[in-house]
Order: sequence, then C-alpha cells, then structure tokens
Amino acid sequence: MDIDVIREHTKGCRDKIFLNSAGSSLVPQRVTDKMTAYLQMEALEGGYALANQYTAELDQLYVQAALLLNCTAENIAFVTSATDAFARAITAVDFKEGDLILTTDDDYISNQLAFLSLKQRFGIRIIRAHSLPNGDLDLEQFEKLVDQQRPKLVAITYMPTNSGLVQPVVEVGRICKKFDVLYLLDACQAAGQRVVDVQEIGCDFLTVTGRKFLRGPRGTGLLYVSDKVLAAGLVPLIFDMQGAEWTADDAYTLAKTAKRFEFWESSIAGKLGLAESLKYINEIGILHIEEYNIKLITQFREQLKSVTGLTMHDQGSRLSNILTFTTENRSLSDTAQRLKDHHVYFSMSFRDFARIDFNRKNLDAVIRFSPHYFNTVEELEKIIDILNY
Repeated sequence: MDIDVIREHTKGCRDKIFLNSAGSSLVPQRVTDKMTAYLQMEALEGGYALANQYTAELDQLYVQAALLLNCTAENIAFVTSATDAFARAITAVDFKEGDLILTTDDDYISNQLAFLSLKQRFGIRIIRAHSLPNGDLDLEQFEKLVDQQRPKLVAITYMPTNSGLVQPVVEVGRICKKFDVLYLLDACQAAGQRVVDVQEIGCDFLTVTGRKFLRGPRGTGLLYVSDKVLAAGLVPLIFDMQGAEWTADDAYTLAKTAKRFEFWESSIAGKLGLAESLKYINEIGILHIEEYNIKLITQFREQLKSVTGLTMHDQGSRLSNILTFTTENRSLSDTAQRLKDHHVYFSMSFRDFARIDFNRKNLDAVIRFSPHYFNTVEELEKIIDILNY
C-alpha cells in the first residue's frame, strides 16, 4: 500500500489534517471524475438514454460490493444510506404485538428511534443486552436472552458512531444461528475500515453507507441480504417495479435477488461513484487497509496519553478507528476551536446522539477523531503538538 500514491489520489488531504472519515470521508479523485463526467454527459443526452449505455459499469457496483463483503452480486441491493438500508430490512420482518427486538445500549441513534417507532406502532418489546464493565457485550447474558426470550430480530451496530467500541459480531452470529434468529447488523462504520465478511459473521442483513470509510459519495449505500432471507421470501413493506414484476391485476412475482429491496429510481452518477470507490478499495486490498488502520490508531491512542488533561472515552477490548475524548484543563469548545484554527477536520458527538452510552459515562459531548488509511503518522504527531499547549 503506497501511502504517497493514495494521498496523491486524495486532493482534499493536501491542505488540512482530515480526521472525519466516520462522518463523511474524502473521496478519491477518480470517484469525483467518474461522477462529474457522467453528469456532464447526462445534461447533453438525458438520463434514460445515457443510463442504458452504462449497464455494464452499473453492474460493477454489485460485483465490487460482493467482492468486498464476501458474497455474490445477487445478495447486494443499492440504497441511499445505511439508515435507508436498515429501514428496508427491518420492514421485511413481520412484527406482531409482543414480538421482541434484542439490541444493545450502543446502537446507532436512528436505529434506536426505529425500534421505538415499532414499539409505539406495533406493540413490540425492546430489550437491550448488558455490557461488561470494560464495555464489551456480555455474550453469556446475550445468549441466555436469545434462548429464553426468542427474539424476532437481533439488531446491533458493529462499530457505534459515538465511540471506538467494536462489537463481537461473529460471536453474535453464531448465537443467532444456533437459535435460528434473524440477525440485522449495522456496519456503516466498519465497511471500508476493517474486513467485513458476511459469511464469517453469519448475518441475515447488513447495512452500509457509501460516504464514510468506503470513501464514496453521499446519498449512496448498500444492503446485503442473505440467501436465507431471499429463500424465505422476505420483502420490505414497500417495493416497486425493481423489486417485483406485476404479473396480473392483483398479483406480482418478487425479484429473486436482493434487488427486491431496491427502488428503481436512483442516482446513476451516485451508483457509478460508489462502484468506483469500491473498486478502489478492492484494488488496494481491505486486508492492507485494515492492517494500516490498526497500526495507525494504536499508535495515535498511545501518543494521546501524553496530552495533559486529555481523557479518552472509548471502551472495549477491541477498538476501532473512531476515537473520542474530552479535555479537562480547558473547555471542549476551546479545544475544538484550536483544532479548527490549525485546519484539523473532525466532528463532535453529543448526549442526544447516544443517550445511554453518554449517560453511563456522564458526558454531554466529546470530540471525535476518525483517521483513515490516507492519513499519516506524521499528521497525527502534529495533532499531539496542537493539543499540547
């Protein structure tokens, strides 16, 4: 993995230290070029005529996604975001009053809101599994809950947006398989950052966004749908002519692939851009990216320990490239302003983004860094100097 070449492909990293890939990352220049060229041609030829000329390139979206996630192209649906994917997956579950969703304290805010909406509308139950004192999911208690409560759906977030925790998703998959429970995994912060292998994980649905660690365009995402789900005939509550064929006045036939979870209308430029970003990752190799990211964040966390008054708040035996902290010797707003003054791009997380986690940690807000494989050790060393003032 040639970091100099990668940075040459990433124009946005030349005049700043960009540490917000968990929000919306910097896209490779070839992704921008692909989308811009298409939009310019679309203005001349019209959307339908031009799209028909790009069938083979659009098919590459599914091929490249399948290569990254270790599945087949037939298991992939294009969506507009991870939340869009999550909503389409969860509406495919035929919930009845009293059914149970088993989740955790660390699920993403939009997912938690979806659970609460289902609770209000259908009378389902929500149980959040316990975490151990170190932040890890209590797998022993989790398995007992699955055995005793037999949830209709297990839904967890691989890497929460509000902390560096990495959930034991493979172990959860084994438990779900043992008790034949549907398993929905939000991998929007994991895909592109670390290896995500749906066969090893054993999930039934997996949701991904394009704009984060995949380094794709905003307004794009992926939904993985397992062969088990497709064979069972599960389908989202609302679908269109992409998802089914209208075979009689009062009858339809579902698409055989995960495209039953897609809508026909979409941004062709966005799909081409996401396909290009996936191809870029696959060319580098997600194993190489994971190895570099782990080395980078491990060294960064160690260096941050030398910053006076800085406290990191990430828990768990495995940590991701999402790092959260507060400063005790100065206000968080002052620290944020100093970072901005030095052209450091980052984000902040607030209590209402992750109420359970932040209430447990007694936090109102944290600064969040999320370095990625185009960042360098030298950049992160500059961060230490900026914060040590």
